Amino acid sequence: MDKGVVSPGGVGYDINCGVRLVSTLMEASEIKPKLRELINKMYENVPVGVGSKSRIRLNPKELDDATKLGAKWAVEKGYGVERDLEHCEENGTIAGADPSKVSDTAKKRGGPQFGTLGSGNHFLEVQKVDKIFDPVVAKAFGITHEGQATVMIHCGSRGYGHQICDDYIRTMLQASQKYNIKLADAELCCAPLSSPEAKDYMGAMNSAVNYAFCNRQVIMHWVRETFTSVFKRGWESMGLELVYDVCHNIAKIEEHDVDGQKKKLCVHRKGATRAFWKGRPEIPKSYAAVGQPVIIPGTMNTASYLLVGTESAAETWGTVCHGAGRVMSRHEALRQFRGIDVWKKMEAEGMAVKAPTPQSLAEEAGGAYKNVDNVVAAVEKAGLSKTVARMVPMGVIKG
Repeated sequence: MDKGVVSPGGVGYDINCGVRLVSTLMEASEIKPKLRELINKMYENVPVGVGSKSRIRLNPKELDDATKLGAKWAVEKGYGVERDLEHCEENGTIAGADPSKVSDTAKKRGGPQFGTLGSGNHFLEVQKVDKIFDPVVAKAFGITHEGQATVMIHCGSRGYGHQICDDYIRTMLQASQKYNIKLADAELCCAPLSSPEAKDYMGAMNSAVNYAFCNRQVIMHWVRETFTSVFKRGWESMGLELVYDVCHNIAKIEEHDVDGQKKKLCVHRKGATRAFWKGRPEIPKSYAAVGQPVIIPGTMNTASYLLVGTESAAETWGTVCHGAGRVMSRHEALRQFRGIDVWKKMEAEGMAVKAPTPQSLAEEAGGAYKNVDNVVAAVEKAGLSKTVARMVPMGVIKG
């Protein structure tokens, strides 16, 4: 902390893009007859895609309050229950948020998008557990058997976080010159953590982190409402409980061992997920005996994984990848895949699919990514996390 820097480019544009896994007491076979209705209704209830606007209208003060309080704000407003917060990284509210350090442009972009899924690789999926690798840990996380239905939400801080990154990259380009920091790449412009520029950025970044926590909490609430509407039962009777919410694209102040000494570090997780092991105080009490749930999502027509952090992850300061990773750009994916063909293939395989355009499916086609099974196997072989369960999509909503 005394010598370190913070870099907006090392955090990323979609601040706290993250994944939320929801378990259920329902069987995939029970959902299957109503899958199409469920996905269609969910698509109506959760705004998706570029330029989508929220069902929630916030005035400037309400937006500032939400970005100070995170998921806690959403729960207080009736979008969830208190126990949801226990299963979020940072309990759904990161300290140090300062909306006064966020530009009016970011607020104007983010306000109408509050409670929307967004576009790109963001998704909302109804999934089926198709393989359990560690029954003991899986049970601790609420994953009890193969064939169980789950829901996964992947989204972030929308235009609010994107604008904050854009604003502060310009600030940090000047700061890097001011503090005589030599850059290998201009996108990694940064400032010393003790500097006013860094403190301002951390206040703004943490506001975006809380925006994203709120975003996923609100979307999960609408998912619960959708299940209630389609199956004519209360969501609690169907067991829609939050397993965990993990962050990507974030800089966090954490204590780690460095050369045999405990030190406070500013850990940048760009396209990366926290993976803490049992015994770390940051883990929810309900998971203290096993470790933190680690979620590595795949693409819309492959698998997603639930893992658990291990002590060997201390080598990476408790960090693993946040997904399979692309093997080609979105432009190249559009050149190689026809969205309508991808859509038809997924439907032929039994999935219910909704997206604003076929193009969004082509950009995120499975062939545009590494094989997620191999990626997760590499994570486990490196000792960074242990595989707990694999989920496959039944119904897919793409932004």
